[in-house]
Amino acid sequence: MRFVLWGTYCDNALEKRTPYRDEHLAGLQQLKDAGTLITLGPTEGSTHVFGIYEAESLEQVETLVKGDVYWRHGIWTAVQVYPWIQAF
Repeated sequence: MRFVLWGTYCDNALEKRTPYRDEHLAGLQQLKDAGTLITLGPTEGSTHVFGIYEAESLEQVETLVKGDVYWRHGIWTAVQVYPWIQAF
């Protein structure tokens, strides 16, 4: 199943993410290599984050997101994950 993620970044996210960025990107690359992460990235201005995951369940995606260093250190301030039906 596919899932979409929509979330928000903290204020001054570009500065605050710096100590965690390498770990964050390495984790995303592992998920991408495994076929779990399709895409993920910020909106211009780094106010929101959007992602697409391929996973067995909503709970699996939520666990991955809550385990991300950006979530654990408050860079992402809120996230919602929804099952998604890709029409095209």
